[in-house]
Amino acid sequence: MVRFESATLSRAGGRSRNEDRCGSMVCDGAACWVLADGLGGSAGGEIAAQIAVDTVLAVFGDDPRCSADVLARAMEQANGALQREQVAEPRLAQMRTTAVVLISDGSSALWAHLGDSRLYCLQDGWIVHRSRDHSVPQSLCDAGRIASEEIRFHPDRNRLLRALGNASKAEPALARDALLVGEGDVFLLCSDGFWEYVTEIEMEADLACAPAPGQWLERMEERLLRRAAADHDNYSAIAVFAAADGSATGARDAPAWCARTERGGAP
Repeated sequence: MVRFESATLSRAGGRSRNEDRCGSMVCDGAACWVLADGLGGSAGGEIAAQIAVDTVLAVFGDDPRCSADVLARAMEQANGALQREQVAEPRLAQMRTTAVVLISDGSSALWAHLGDSRLYCLQDGWIVHRSRDHSVPQSLCDAGRIASEEIRFHPDRNRLLRALGNASKAEPALARDALLVGEGDVFLLCSDGFWEYVTEIEMEADLACAPAPGQWLERMEERLLRRAAADHDNYSAIAVFAAADGSATGARDAPAWCARTERGGAP
C-alpha cells in the first residue's frame, strides 16, 4: 500500500486564455486525477474541458473504486454532458476536449484517455508506459510510416481521431489490467502543449534530480519555456509520486551530475 503526493502545473503559454483544466479528488482511500485540453477556441474549449473534469470527478466521487467500469462510466458521462451542452447552447456546438484520467486505491492503478493528452508511468526512474495518442501522426507511426519521435512536430499533429464531445459514443483507451503500484512509482498526466517540448529522455533525467513532484514539473517547464515559440499552446501537467505509506515522498538521492546540471552543465 502506498500514499501519493502530487503537483499540478497549468499555464496559458503564449495564448490569451488557458483552455486546459486539471482536477483531483481523494475519497474513501482512493484518488483520481484528471486533465483535459479543450478544443474549439472561442467556441468553448475551456468550457468543454471544465465539464469533462467536473463530470469525471463527480462519477468517481459517487463510486470511488479503482475499476475499469468506473473509468468507462466517467468518460461516457462526460461525453454525454458535453453533448447536452452542445445542444442547449448552439455557440458551443463545436466544442470538444481531450481527457486523461488516473485512479488508484494505493495498491493498484488504472487509467484512460481520449485524444492526445498523455499518461506516462515511470518505475525505477524509467518510462515503462506511455498512452498512445488518438491522432493522425500516431496512426502513421503505428503503421510504420513515421518514427515515434516524428509525432511531436508532424504537420498533422493537431488532427485528432477521438475526443470527448464527438457525436458518437465515447471510445476511450482503457488500461487493460490494473498496475500494481509500489514505492517510487511515478505518473505524469500532460497535455500536448507540455509533452511537445519535453522528450521522454528528458522526463527521466529531470525526475532523477527531483525530490518532489512540484520540482519535477518545474525542471521540465524550464525546458519547455526555453524552446517554445512566443505563441505556443497552453500547457498543463500533473505529477503523481507514490511512497510507502507513512514515509515521506521524494526521498530519492539525486545523482552527482544533477548538481552540475543546476549550474548549467549537461547530464
